[in-house]
Amino acid sequence: MIMLIPYMQRASKLLILHKFISSIRLYNSFASQLSPTFHAFSNVDSLVSALITAISTCSSISYCRALHCRVIKSVNYNHGFIGDQLVSSYVELGCTKDALELFDELPDKDLVSWNSLISGFSRRADLGICLGLLFRMRFEMGLKPNEVTVIPVVSACAGVGELDVGKCIHGIAVKSGMLLEVKVVNSLINLYGKCGCLEAACCLFEGMSVQSLVSWNSMVAVHVHMGLAEKGIGYFIMMRRAGINSDQATVVSLLLACENLGVRKLAEAVHGYILNGGLDGNLAIATALLDLYAKLGTLSDSCKVFGGMINPDAVAWTAMLSSYAMHGRGREAIEHFELMVREGVVPDHVTFTHLLSACSHSGLVEEGKNYFKIMYEVYGVELRVEHYSCMVDLLGRSGHLNDAYKLIKSMPMEPNSGVWGALIGACRVRGNIELGKEVAERLFSLDPSDSRNYITLSNMYSAAGQWRDASKVRALMKERVLIRNPGCSYIEHGNKIHCFVMGDQSHPDTEQIYNKLEELVRKNREVGFASKTEYVLHDVDEEVKEDLINKHSEKLAIAFGLLVTNAGMPLIITKNIRICGDCHGFAKLISLIEKRTIIIRDTKRFHHFTNGLCSCGDYW
Repeated sequence: MIMLIPYMQRASKLLILHKFISSIRLYNSFASQLSPTFHAFSNVDSLVSALITAISTCSSISYCRALHCRVIKSVNYNHGFIGDQLVSSYVELGCTKDALELFDELPDKDLVSWNSLISGFSRRADLGICLGLLFRMRFEMGLKPNEVTVIPVVSACAGVGELDVGKCIHGIAVKSGMLLEVKVVNSLINLYGKCGCLEAACCLFEGMSVQSLVSWNSMVAVHVHMGLAEKGIGYFIMMRRAGINSDQATVVSLLLACENLGVRKLAEAVHGYILNGGLDGNLAIATALLDLYAKLGTLSDSCKVFGGMINPDAVAWTAMLSSYAMHGRGREAIEHFELMVREGVVPDHVTFTHLLSACSHSGLVEEGKNYFKIMYEVYGVELRVEHYSCMVDLLGRSGHLNDAYKLIKSMPMEPNSGVWGALIGACRVRGNIELGKEVAERLFSLDPSDSRNYITLSNMYSAAGQWRDASKVRALMKERVLIRNPGCSYIEHGNKIHCFVMGDQSHPDTEQIYNKLEELVRKNREVGFASKTEYVLHDVDEEVKEDLINKHSEKLAIAFGLLVTNAGMPLIITKNIRICGDCHGFAKLISLIEKRTIIIRDTKRFHHFTNGLCSCGDYW
């Protein structure tokens, strides 16, 4: 072994020499490409201008270094601030060390140089480096920060949720008299809003002498972001009264507010506002509108919006693919994907996530396996953890639990709770308690505060009649102070969202709702429908089970919807947990008996019930 050491050292030196020679060859290769481009310039200014253009469009680290070599050889770093341009390029390409080393080499750095570097790292959400540069600038160089310095640092704080640091920067802004600058206040509103301090954001907004479009947009966005959609819409109304015209950011926030509220009439009103304002040609707005309609249950409207787009980009194509996936239209999703590729649009990792999800929800196992295989081979898309999660879901739903487990074990990255969660869901559907228990233990260790995993395991035990084991899991939840969210169903009527829980007695029309529900249950029995009491996961008598299951929240919502809506109108119901098998069968029959389309969205997908059939083909 000792005799081999000199040879190993020699091999190491040869490897270093080989890398050095390769670097020289790479530079020479780039230099040969660059020389014809820059050789024709007769003066320094023309060369600097050409170099700056090349640097600003540089997308390769190697190419950037080759340009750097040309700068060293031909011009000075101060010519046209070309040194600052190179530093910015290194930052954008993620070469932190190169950027900082070059920055230290630059002569005569001024405030613009420092601000440029801070802005670059702010865009990469690297708050630590931003603060380090701010400290050096102030205390080593004696430079006083201005609003161009403060804004990106505040933005970096907002990006990572560092409220305390943001407050310190706010203090610097106050001491420097920067709060008269509208852009500084806007950045602080965004910081406080994203960190949940809405009172501070409102105080800053109300204290502004001039409120710009960005100011109003920030107030709409932060309220919607915090789940206060109605207040966000209120700020939009005040903004309109103040005579401020909307832009893309305003409308996208409004559409998100509509999604949070789940009110289709409001979405239609915003759509009308978009059309009247001539904003329907904006791809980002049209894509958000398409996505909203899909989430509100009207897939046909999503298709109309997409069909009206001129030259949809990859984001729009992917949004439409996602819409097909969430509505369980696997075949349409595949056709859409193939058309997308034929149109020359390049799919990315998000596209494949939705495509695999569509295959999973429709039981298209072989198709899903094929797309998983060719993702990288054909399209060059690196496999990510979310793709594995989709494949585990696909295999598990179709009953291939062992294959799903083997796939997890073969993953090149650590499986997260999403991957294991997909498997435990499949174990529950397929009744594989042994594997489900093992997976649950892994989920408990990954995220001990997620009550859903305990509930899934408890339900598996209950469904198998293992009441003692189910009781132990519920006791563990109680010990860890984990609360189970009750199942709720929501339906829109009269510009209002009506919420129901199991056995609900709180609605003003409770008596009529229960009378209608009894009528529906009776009609179902007359055509031979028997309640599937195995979905009642409580150790009680059969009569009690039947009474409980007939008062599930989605059945109450269906009864209410049939009472208050006109014939021919679809009932669209949203549920916060997965629909049970009994309610699924109930909805199928009611759609046939009452000749109504019923659309129910649970946590996994949409179910479209028409003429006694469901779009999922009873596979969900």
